[in-house]
Amino acid sequence: MTTLKKRLRQRIEAAGPLSIAEFMEAALGDPVSGYYATRDPFGAEGDFTTAPEISQVFGELIGAWCGDVWDRMGRPERFILAELGPGRGTLMADLLRALRGLPEFGRAASIHLVETSPHLRGLQAQALAGYAPVWHERIDDLPDGPLIAIGNEFLDALPIRQFVRMGAVWLERRVGVSPEGDGPEGDGLAFTLTEGQPMQPRSAPSGAVFEECAAAADIASALGRRVARSGGAVLFIDYGYYPHGFGDTLQAVRRHRPTGVLDEPGEADLTAHVDFSAIAEAARAGGARVWGPAGQGEFLSRLGLGLRLEALLRRAASPSQKEDIASGCRRLIDPAEMGTLFKVLAIAGPALPEPAGFSGET
Repeated sequence: MTTLKKRLRQRIEAAGPLSIAEFMEAALGDPVSGYYATRDPFGAEGDFTTAPEISQVFGELIGAWCGDVWDRMGRPERFILAELGPGRGTLMADLLRALRGLPEFGRAASIHLVETSPHLRGLQAQALAGYAPVWHERIDDLPDGPLIAIGNEFLDALPIRQFVRMGAVWLERRVGVSPEGDGPEGDGLAFTLTEGQPMQPRSAPSGAVFEECAAAADIASALGRRVARSGGAVLFIDYGYYPHGFGDTLQAVRRHRPTGVLDEPGEADLTAHVDFSAIAEAARAGGARVWGPAGQGEFLSRLGLGLRLEALLRRAASPSQKEDIASGCRRLIDPAEMGTLFKVLAIAGPALPEPAGFSGET
């Protein structure tokens, strides 16, 4: 049993079952034993691979999008360029490289990263050497001013609560101690149901699971207020669903394979699908306009992925390099891979024209 699991068991035994949100916060964010505090989870040697690690084209196209948004904003002389949960810094590095041909953008941008992991901050510093990024613990700590922000696979790691419809009532799914003690079923931890009520109860059949992510809604509302007040846009890319839906999407991944959510807290990544309807509603309530969501494949194709792929293939030195480039791009846009499950949503100030890559407001 891991040290973190022992502490969680002690906490449950002292105060009762944890909400899934509390469990996720500890498993991912514990400063000593939490998942993101202790490792580099990305790439073939880690637990999962994100779009910036699959192909440089992803970051380059997001860079082109940022440059276009800055132009539509009227090219402010100073603005905040932020990334939320920047991973290794690969996306921001590719983004900035793609915009070298627009030096005015680079001179106007002040680069800020919202990251809590000391380990990942070190990797980001290496990737962005020479750009002088500034790190923050919280989105609220970002300085005032016009904002362009990117959050790629950021929302899916925010803590959720789960509610289960049982007959005419909702019950909350929580994490307790298994009555069987340590063993194969959760190794001493088990899901349990207690009294609870979702913030927005919906009619649903008995047995339906409703997931609620208050943290994501709060962030979308705050960013909506921010761009409504100061101008700019925020781009979220993540896997999720639209419109609202029901279902248990909480999952754990270790070494690129599914594992039990309760098996080894702190040793596996925990995520849940993003409810893009909830994100859009919260951002609009903050005063912003919302564009999308569009499927990632559709969005990247509109930004010119095909043309960029052709250019890279012409410069490739060998057939194997060409295949690596082509397969990476296919993975980003193929409906059977990331093209449909992953969605893109923009939160923008009311004065900003429709951003590139979209075909209408939500």
